[in-house]
Amino acid sequence: MVVACMLCLTLISGCRHNMNRIPASAPLRDINAVLADHDKELMAISGVVGVYVGQLSDRKTPCLKVMLARKDPSLERRIPRELEGYPVLTEVTGEIHPLK
Repeated sequence: MVVACMLCLTLISGCRHNMNRIPASAPLRDINAVLADHDKELMAISGVVGVYVGQLSDRKTPCLKVMLARKDPSLERRIPRELEGYPVLTEVTGEIHPLK
């Protein structure tokens, strides 16, 4: 009986400890800081024409958006799917030129 009680207490305390742990993929920093630290490396990829903070289709979850000049599977494979816990999505916008 004593052994069973000790086992239950160990399991309960172990579960409580795991519930307080932050998942490895959970964002730790503000998404704007993440974008500021990674925008240059993303923009250095040939075919990337812009990056910005957006939302997933649920309109609640923040994500990073990478704008592409053209649809190109090999280009899309070079874009990370996640940065510091935030999802990264691509969208084809075409070339972007400044207004005159």
